[in-house]
Amino acid sequence: MKPAKIREIVLGKALDPMKTETRHSLALVAFLAWVGLGADGLSSSAYGPEETFRALGEHSHLGLYMALATAITVFIIALAYNQVIELFPTGGGGYRVASILVGPYLGLVAGCALILDYVLTISISVAAGVEALASLLPLGFHPYKLAAEVFFVGLLIILNLRGMKEAIRILLPIFLGFVITHFALIVYGIFAHASYLPDLIPSTLSETTSLASNIGWISVAGMLLLAYSQGGGTYTGLEAVSNNVNILAEPRVYTGKMTMFYMALSLAFTASGIILLYLLWDAKPVAGQTLNASTFRAIIESLGMSAWSNQIILTLVLAFEAGLLFVAANTGFLGGPAVLSNMAADSWVPHKFRYLSTRLVTQNGILVMGIAALAILFWTGGSVTLLVVLYSVSVFLTFAVSLFGLCLYWWRNRDQKYWVRRLLLSLTGFIICAGILVVLLVEKFTKGGWAAAVIIGAIAALCIYIRNHYRDTKNAIHSVDQVFANQPFGARTGAIDPDPDSQTAVFIVGSSRGGGLHALLWVQRMFPGHFKNFIFVNARTVDSHAYGGEGAVEHMRAEANATLKFFVDFCHSHGMASAAYLGFGTDVVDEVTKLCETVSKEYPSSIFFTSKLIFEHDNWFTRLLHNQAALAIQRRLHFESLQMVILPMKV
Repeated sequence: MKPAKIREIVLGKALDPMKTETRHSLALVAFLAWVGLGADGLSSSAYGPEETFRALGEHSHLGLYMALATAITVFIIALAYNQVIELFPTGGGGYRVASILVGPYLGLVAGCALILDYVLTISISVAAGVEALASLLPLGFHPYKLAAEVFFVGLLIILNLRGMKEAIRILLPIFLGFVITHFALIVYGIFAHASYLPDLIPSTLSETTSLASNIGWISVAGMLLLAYSQGGGTYTGLEAVSNNVNILAEPRVYTGKMTMFYMALSLAFTASGIILLYLLWDAKPVAGQTLNASTFRAIIESLGMSAWSNQIILTLVLAFEAGLLFVAANTGFLGGPAVLSNMAADSWVPHKFRYLSTRLVTQNGILVMGIAALAILFWTGGSVTLLVVLYSVSVFLTFAVSLFGLCLYWWRNRDQKYWVRRLLLSLTGFIICAGILVVLLVEKFTKGGWAAAVIIGAIAALCIYIRNHYRDTKNAIHSVDQVFANQPFGARTGAIDPDPDSQTAVFIVGSSRGGGLHALLWVQRMFPGHFKNFIFVNARTVDSHAYGGEGAVEHMRAEANATLKFFVDFCHSHGMASAAYLGFGTDVVDEVTKLCETVSKEYPSSIFFTSKLIFEHDNWFTRLLHNQAALAIQRRLHFESLQMVILPMKV
C-alpha cells in the first residue's frame, strides 16, 4: 500500500480550502466549542479542588472559603475575558491582547506562557486521567502509568491531525457522560448530607478565629491564598475561548460569549461543588486513589446497593472523569497551535507554524505540542502535583498580563460607554491573578516554580533570536525590492499573447516583486533573445492566518492577482509576450508542481526558473526558519522530466 493511501486512511481525505462551505463545516457552534474548549476548565475539577484541599492540611474546614472563592473568581475572569472576545474577534487571546494593548515584548511573554500552558494542558490532563483510571486498579499496576500516558498522547495526536471537529465529535459522548454523572453525584452528595450545612458555616468561622489567634490573621490569609493558588489550574480553560474565537461559528462574538457562559457556569458549579463534597463527606486521602475517587466511593456506597453495583457505578464515573481529562488534553492541541500560528504571523516562531495540512489543521503545531507534552511527562514522571505548580504559574501569568492590558485599554478609552465598570472588572481580575502568581512564585519556587520561569524565559529568548533573524532577512529582501522598484516600464501598450510553439521561460514567483524582476532580468541577461514567452506562476499557501476569517482568502487572492498583473504588465510594456497562472492550496510544493505541469502541456518548450535566498552562513537553523520550497519543487519537476533552474538571491 502506498504511503499516501496509508496517510489518507489514518488522517482522512484532503479538504479543499477554497470552497466556502468547507470553512463553515469546520466552524464550531457554542455547544461544540464548550465541548472542545470548555472541557479544559471543567476537567480540572478532577485535580484542581484536590490540590487546593490537600494544601489546607489539617485545617480542612477552611475549604468553605475555597469553594466560594472558586465560584466567584471563575465568573470574574470569565466576564473580563468577554471583553477580550469583543475587542479581538479574530482570536489570539492573551497573546494578542498583550501585544497590541501593552507592547510586543510583554505580548511575547504572554505567548510563551500560553505555549507552556497548552503543553501542560495536555500533560496534566493525560496524567490526571490515567490517575483516575489507576484508582480503579491495584497498586501493582501503578508503575505502568507513564506508559499509558504516552499511549494516550499519541492517540490524541492522531485524532487532532484528522481535524478538530472530528476529534470533538468522537469525544462528545464522554463529555456529556461526565457532566451527567458528576452533576448527579454533586447534587445528591450535598442533599444527602444537607443536615451538616447549618453547622458548616459556624464551625468554619470558629476554626478560622481559633487559627488566627495562634498564627495571626496575615498568616491565615497567606495560607488561604496559597491553597487557593495551588488549584489555579482550574481556571485555564477560560483563556481557550478568547484564544480560538477564529474557529467559532458566526456571529463569533456572540458564539464566544455563549461558550464562555457555558464554561463559567459548569466550571463554577463543578469545582466549588466538589470542594463542598470534600467538607460534607469528610474526605481523607487513600493510598492509590484520588480524593475524588474516595469521596465518590463513599457517596455511592451510601445509596445502599450491592458492592458489585457500587463498583460498576464508581467505575463508570471515574471512566467518564478520565475520558473528560483526555477531552481536555485535546484543548491543548487546539489552543497551542493557534498561539504558535499567531506568533508565527509576528515572526516570533518559524513561519511554518502557520501552514495547514490537507485536513486544514496546523499540523506542525500539533506535533510540537504533542512532543513537548511527552517530554514534560517523562521529566516529571507524570506527577500531577508538580505539573499543577508549573501549570498554575503559566496560567496566572497569562491572565495577569491580559487583564493588565485591558486595564490600560479602558483607561486610555475613558470616552467609551461603561468604561468605569469595565475598568474595575479588569482591575479586580488583574489584582486577583497577579496576587496568586506572586504567591505561587514565592511559596512554590523550589517545588517547580523556578522551572516554569526558566522554561518561559528560554522560549522567549529563542523567539527574540528568531524574530531578529526574520527582521534582518526582511530588510535584505526589502533592499532588493528597492533596487528593482525603479525599473522603468516600457512605452508599449496592449497585451501580447504567448505563442505555445515558442521557447518559454516560466518564473515561479512569490509576493516579492523585486525577487521576480531579479529572476526575469537575470534570464534575459544570460539568454539574450532566446525566450519569446514569459510566464509567471504563483501558488499561495492557504495558512491559518489566511483561513482565519471571512474574506481573508479573497483578500489574499486579490493581492496575488495584483502581483502577477504587475509582472505581466511589465513584460507587455517591453514588447514581451506574457501570461500568468495562480493557484491556492495548503502545500505550496504540490500547487506549484500542478501549475507547472499545466504550463508545460500548453507550452512544451518551457524551462522553469525561481529564486532562492542564499545566506552567507547557511546552517540547519536558517533551513528551519525558511521554506526550502525551491529545492523541493526542483526535485518534483526533475522527476517529471521538466527542467528547472534555481537562481541565487544573496541576502
